[in-house]
Amino acid sequence: MISFKSVHHPKDVDVILYAVFLYVRYSVSFRDLEEIMEEQGIEADHDTLNRWVMRYLPLIAEEARKQKCKVGTPWRMDETDVKLKGK
Repeated sequence: MISFKSVHHPKDVDVILYAVFLYVRYSVSFRDLEEIMEEQGIEADHDTLNRWVMRYLPLIAEEARKQKCKVGTPWRMDETDVKLKGK
């Protein structure tokens, strides 16, 4: 589980996850992300958003990897010879 223990501003964890999601999903700049957050009524500086993304993105990615289902086992195929008209 991701620890948000040392977060001071704002104390709502959903805000951090929302900001990181927007940054990754829509690949916006931190200044654009700051404007988007202000439209939602959340005041956060672009430097704060940068710190959130750099700090929590690897943790979120690791949690996603843990929950990802394995697709299957790898398999290999040997080369085959195909004869055409006896050759």
